Amino acid sequence: MASLGSSSVIIGSVAYSSSCCSRRGTTRATINMPKLRTGGLSLRLPARDLVPEVLDMGPGLSAATTSHVEKKYESSTNRNSHSLGSNVSDPMVIAKLHAIMEAVADRVEMHQNIGEQRDNWNSLLLTSINAITLTAATMAGIAATSVGGPLLALKTSSTLMYLAATGMLVVMNQIQPSQLVEEQRNAARLFKQLHGRIQTTLSSGNTTSSDVEDAMKKVLALDKAYPLPLIGVMLEKFPETVEPAVWWPQHRQRQEKPMKRRDGNGWSVELEEEMREVVGVLKRKDTEDYLRLGKIALNVNKILSISGPLLTGIAACGTAFMGSSHGSWAAMVGVVAGAMASVVNTMEHGGQVGMVFEMYRSNAGFFRLMEETIESNLNEIDVERRENGELFEMKVALHLGRSLSGLKNLAAASSYASSEKGEAIEEFASKLF
Repeated sequence: MASLGSSSVIIGSVAYSSSCCSRRGTTRATINMPKLRTGGLSLRLPARDLVPEVLDMGPGLSAATTSHVEKKYESSTNRNSHSLGSNVSDPMVIAKLHAIMEAVADRVEMHQNIGEQRDNWNSLLLTSINAITLTAATMAGIAATSVGGPLLALKTSSTLMYLAATGMLVVMNQIQPSQLVEEQRNAARLFKQLHGRIQTTLSSGNTTSSDVEDAMKKVLALDKAYPLPLIGVMLEKFPETVEPAVWWPQHRQRQEKPMKRRDGNGWSVELEEEMREVVGVLKRKDTEDYLRLGKIALNVNKILSISGPLLTGIAACGTAFMGSSHGSWAAMVGVVAGAMASVVNTMEHGGQVGMVFEMYRSNAGFFRLMEETIESNLNEIDVERRENGELFEMKVALHLGRSLSGLKNLAAASSYASSEKGEAIEEFASKLF
């Protein structure tokens, strides 16, 4: 402690004096400041070290204080590391997703290249078979006006060319190159979609092992839906029943639990009812209509694929009997059947009826995927585990080629027609195709 004595402080008087000096016309002023006498002032500060003093309080207090500080520091460090770790993805997960993305990019290129190759097959085989068929018909017509050696040569050549065209048509109709091209085109487009989704997942910076598993399932499902080989695993070109194409892994069936549903995460009662009405319209109109069109295209393709080889075979038989007692009729059959075969072949493969069937099947699969996606979200009771409702509604509207208000109007019209009139609306859910 410092003591300050009041008696030791002496304050002098203040004197002010001014004198005017006429010398050189200047004025002088003098101020006398007070003088402090410091002889009696004493400021004494303690020379004490606080750290040893704290340590000298005793081992118990020292240990408790140190332990408390260490625990507080460790808890703060753990909280910081946990908050940082929650936002940083596992490097191994990122590496796996990059590996899957590279495989997907490779598949895109493979399907594009093979699609171009099979498109060339369709063009070259169509041109070659039509050229062979028309040449055989021309030779049959010339042979009808010939006798002797030229007749035999022309008849034999025409018959052999018809037989060759028949065999080529059987193979071509079995593999349906135009349908193969459409399959590879769809596969390339869907793999590009998957590649973009993986990129979006990586850019979000919050990847988990479930993302890797989901991407692997989607790749394998696409490989199964659109195989590259022709032998053994090629898709059936003339199925007994027309089913939508399925290129996605099956959604996990969620069991509804008896719990009170609550709103949140962009979902509401009105939005759920709207999505249910959209699913109903998709099932009753869009999916059903494209399956119906697919059946028509399949039946037409079956008729054409049988008629082509049948006509070339009949033409081969007709040219084989040329020069006999029924030579005129045989020549007519050979020429007319050959011409009709080229027309049928052009209608089937030039018109790409197989591609049309595959397109209808894929469109039906697209609507089936939308149905399953919407139902999967609606069956999830915990709204926090669903996709955000507002974002999901926007995606559905975009996939159907509608605005948000148009989607609401569609659901309202469907609800009114089913409740008041007891019938389905005539409007389709999709406006894209």
